[in-house]
Amino acid sequence: MKEEIYEKILIIRTKKPEGNNINADLQWFSRSLGLFNERDREKSCFRIFIELVKATKNDKKLRSDDLAEKSHLSRATVIHHLNTLMERGLVISKNNRYLLRESSFNDLLEDLEKDFFKTFKDLKKKAIELDRELEN
Repeated sequence: MKEEIYEKILIIRTKKPEGNNINADLQWFSRSLGLFNERDREKSCFRIFIELVKATKNDKKLRSDDLAEKSHLSRATVIHHLNTLMERGLVISKNNRYLLRESSFNDLLEDLEKDFFKTFKDLKKKAIELDRELEN
């Protein structure tokens, strides 16, 4: 049986911040990728994402324990958010160490865009097949 690939591509359209504030821009970028939700009041997923951004920029991979220490979160919380980030195709794991899928935001978005269009193309093909089957 073929292994099923599961990736949740989530894009949320939100108002872009005005001005030039790196923190506001990073939060907007993260919010647009669905890294914030109402339950995450401490922005823990965003904090983990930022730690991974810093590590990736320095060509480092982090363990979940490292992320817990740097973000002042429990290891369980870190693992929960790492799983979310991996489901969304933003983070990869190598030998129990984590890093962003790509080393730049632009490359990351280009990869996500390719994933999105491949998925959308597959959906359109299936929609045509379903329409044909339903006509009979």
